Amino acid sequence: MSETLRVVIVDDHAIFRSGLKADLDARIMVAGEAATVEEAIAVIHAERPDVVLLDVHLPGGRGGGGAEVLAGCAELFEATRFLALSVSDAAEDVVTVIRAGARGYVTKSISGAQISDAVARVAGGDAVFSPRLAGFVLDAFGTQAAISADEDLDLLSARELEVMRLIARGYSYKEVAKDLFISVKTVETHVSSVLRKLQLSNRHELTRWAVDRRIL
Repeated sequence: MSETLRVVIVDDHAIFRSGLKADLDARIMVAGEAATVEEAIAVIHAERPDVVLLDVHLPGGRGGGGAEVLAGCAELFEATRFLALSVSDAAEDVVTVIRAGARGYVTKSISGAQISDAVARVAGGDAVFSPRLAGFVLDAFGTQAAISADEDLDLLSARELEVMRLIARGYSYKEVAKDLFISVKTVETHVSSVLRKLQLSNRHELTRWAVDRRIL
């Protein structure tokens, strides 16, 4: 990842977008802006930023707001991370966008420095939440998800588990191979085995599986 992080800001209030751009620190370059669902999907596809700062409630589209933007950009999840940024701290809003693919959720009450740090952390593969919001996610996915995860993880070897966690965090096959001191071909073999055992189809499904079960 480059030292400068490229972001797209999606919010229907121009004044807020301007203020946010001024508050972000030197690590972050604003590559684009959007105010509606349609604009957001188009700009994100055109710019392919490292991180999208995404408001939850947006005009346009079919009324799905931030979740609809996420659905329209699902094929970009491996390279572009989405961080929800909203005035709302309602449990329903938090859970909806996390289920749709956002890697975190912060409220607009936090400072520019805190948002900048959140962008960097999400770009690096972390999940980031404002205080108390993470609890909504844990409650929503419930204890059963953790039980199911334990049962599924028992199917994986120790090496497969290592590979699964790195792939789910967004590592490329080459990066996984370097980190674990194995060949790219061996990584491919382990990923195929993991997908088969967990009955998943691709890396995106694997990432969502890991996020849903809080095992990243």
